[in-house]
Amino acid sequence: MSQSVRGILFDLGDTLLDFGDVDVNREFEEGTRLAYDYLRKLGHPLPPFGRYHRTQLWAVRWYYFLSHLRGRDFNSLDLIGGLSNRMGHDLTHEQLIDLASLWYEPVRRRATMEPGTLDMLEQFTQQGVKLGLLSNTFIPSEVLDRHLQQVGLLEFLPVRIYSCLSEYRKPHPSIFAEAATAIDLPAESLLFVGDSLKADVAGANRAGMISVLKDPTGRRKHWRITPRHRICRLTDLPSVLGQYMS
Repeated sequence: MSQSVRGILFDLGDTLLDFGDVDVNREFEEGTRLAYDYLRKLGHPLPPFGRYHRTQLWAVRWYYFLSHLRGRDFNSLDLIGGLSNRMGHDLTHEQLIDLASLWYEPVRRRATMEPGTLDMLEQFTQQGVKLGLLSNTFIPSEVLDRHLQQVGLLEFLPVRIYSCLSEYRKPHPSIFAEAATAIDLPAESLLFVGDSLKADVAGANRAGMISVLKDPTGRRKHWRITPRHRICRLTDLPSVLGQYMS
């Protein structure tokens, strides 16, 4: 192929990390319990857990609803800070991050990474391919960076664009342009790897990137959205990249 690839941008959830079938209500309740116990150990006044959990749940649902109306993600660190202030909790920034990490902890525990992923990223880095991350999320960047560091991914992803820190979310072309600017490469020289046809493939196609759909079942279809490439496993990616390396 005449087109040359000099960089790869990845989606996070169910692309670099697999979270499986998340029971949102159960995971949220577990995370809320961890956060509640943390605040209690700090000596902050708290209502009964049931009321605390309901307040947190409805606040997240409301912010999530508004984010879809506005077309941009919220940052749950702002939400957690606001709720803490309403309860009279004077928390430091680091304590707010710890609180957000506890909310996220049940989901973090579910995360798995495909064997061979780190070796593959090391190989790409040695080949001079720039790597980055572009993720739709309301989880604070500090929490996700901590998770990436724990599993060994952070060092390979110097460029990380989280929608909770952007005015846009995928598939809006502006957030893809933001990522291309951050990685300092033209869009046409970038592979974008993700698991969503609408958010990842459609967005990458529209932005002029080379879209790669991670589709373990081979069943993800859409009559108007076609990925340039389709892979079953993330570690199939070198064979795609090889088609664009001189």
